[in-house]
Amino acid sequence: MAWAADKNVFVEGLSEEAIELLSMREAVFDRWQASARGEIEGAAELLAPALTDNLPSLYDNLAEAISPGMARQTATENTTAAQSHGSERARLTRFGPDEVLREYQLFRDAIRDVAHERGARWSPETWAWIGRSIEIAARESLREFAATHEALRRRLAATLSHDMRAPLSVIATGLQLIALTNDLGAAQVFADKIKHQTERLDEMIGELLDALTAMRQESRPLALSRFDMLDLASKVADEFKKEGSGALAVSGEVIEGYWCAAAMRRALENLVANAIKHGAPGGEVAITVKQERGRVSVSVHNFGPAIPADRRERIFGYLARDVGLSVAGWGIGLPSAQSVAEAHGGSVLVHSSDEAGTTFTIDAPIDCRPFSTAQSPSLPPSLRSEGLTRSVEKALIVIGDS
Repeated sequence: MAWAADKNVFVEGLSEEAIELLSMREAVFDRWQASARGEIEGAAELLAPALTDNLPSLYDNLAEAISPGMARQTATENTTAAQSHGSERARLTRFGPDEVLREYQLFRDAIRDVAHERGARWSPETWAWIGRSIEIAARESLREFAATHEALRRRLAATLSHDMRAPLSVIATGLQLIALTNDLGAAQVFADKIKHQTERLDEMIGELLDALTAMRQESRPLALSRFDMLDLASKVADEFKKEGSGALAVSGEVIEGYWCAAAMRRALENLVANAIKHGAPGGEVAITVKQERGRVSVSVHNFGPAIPADRRERIFGYLARDVGLSVAGWGIGLPSAQSVAEAHGGSVLVHSSDEAGTTFTIDAPIDCRPFSTAQSPSLPPSLRSEGLTRSVEKALIVIGDS
């Protein structure tokens, strides 16, 4: 019997190779972490929980994927763990696509090296399944990594197009008046106004970059304190029980860490309400709290209709609606929970299948103090401050010529 991360229960049916894979789990991650810090630019500066991220979930899923008796065919099937990993890398590190790809390659190499050192005699089919799972995970992570950066660019462009109109209007008017006047004194006044508005634009761009690259407009102010996450989960479950919301079970271990209690409570309440709403009538909702390698995971599981694969990645969109399910409308609960997790330097994962039911998991550092104000990801040169300043200068030239 072995732990299945997505379902938060012990399951039977793992092959001997899978059990051997799980037995060397810590050694693999120690090897991978050392390799990543030594070979990947920017990895050395990350604290261990941020570097490890949710890769342990992928590792556990590998055990199921290489077990012929299990329903899972690859480690990424029916779960958004790889996408969440890519999003966190885009939001919380200075990694580029090459670094994200390299960490998956090192992850594969760490499994191979530790297995060989321990004399594991796995079949070629097992190695093929491991390689395929890691390749798929890398692709999914890179897609989400790119999508996160693209969303950042879109927000940046939209905000700039709005906020830059006022100073650009003053600059354009000043240039037109300079072209019409023969009064040197008046021209100097207009030139001073243009200079002032240009400086204002430069300051505005700097402020926007600081705010938007960190996605602060989506972050919540956090009142951090030390508390027990299992105790918080129990209190949330008790509140739902008082309202007659059905059967709720809480399990796990006492985990004390630094989070925002109010924000985490809201996020957990949203996930529980969602599980009750979309779960099987009269079915139990299970909340599980566990920790690993400096991170806490709070999972909410229910049995009910599986979320279709083509909708799984869209349910975190604001006011996303899935009318094809038994109960229409996801509302704002899931994006709200996601924003709370991201504000803590973490993410929300979803696993959903007909066999296992649906599990939403908040995965975040146990001590989020270093991560809630994490450095923003680096931008491509065209979006950095100096690049934007050059774009503004070109716009001024066009206005002056017109």
